[in-house]
Amino acid sequence: MIYGTIIVRTIILYGVITIAFRLMGKREVGELGIIDLVVFVMIAEMAVMSIENSEESMFRSLVPIVVLFIIQFFSSFFSLKSRRFRQYVDGEPSIIIKDGKINEKEMRKQRYNFDDLLMQLRQKDIWNLHEVKYAFLEPTGRLSILKKEDEQNGFAIPLILDGKLQREKLKEIGKSETWLFERLKEKGYRNIDRIAICNYVDGQLFIDEMDE
Repeated sequence: MIYGTIIVRTIILYGVITIAFRLMGKREVGELGIIDLVVFVMIAEMAVMSIENSEESMFRSLVPIVVLFIIQFFSSFFSLKSRRFRQYVDGEPSIIIKDGKINEKEMRKQRYNFDDLLMQLRQKDIWNLHEVKYAFLEPTGRLSILKKEDEQNGFAIPLILDGKLQREKLKEIGKSETWLFERLKEKGYRNIDRIAICNYVDGQLFIDEMDE
């Protein structure tokens, strides 16, 4: 009888968790945010405890799983609506290498060591730091690289995200807010609230509007 209960619980929890994960959206495991990862781990732990404690009511395990799903759902919702919230929860990319020079201060800040850096460079078939124009440590822990030889293809710098001006990016390219707003007016944009993303590539602006 106890084995039958375990089998039934396993099937039910499998169905509930599969549906919950589907509703949470499609993301690779390596691209999960902090909240996503915590929620997934806790749900998995609760599922195991529910299967092992077959004498307890299954409802006691389903309630916290549903609560965690609700937390994750609203977290994803606020992440879509607020870039500040997204930055606070997931963090931002960090420049680890610029023009072949390692940013050791940023590495210490991110608790990222040289062994990890060299390993990830080798995984991308890079054996010489001087080949690298930029290396960004993403919030997921992955290393994104722009090689100097690929720089001619254009390096996109986001000047506007979610209708918000990225002043630090303007400083990187040596441009002023006045310059940007004048270029936007030339393209028919007088209000940046309509702009989902505006990238600067090789002196040109590439704009994508928000959906109506």
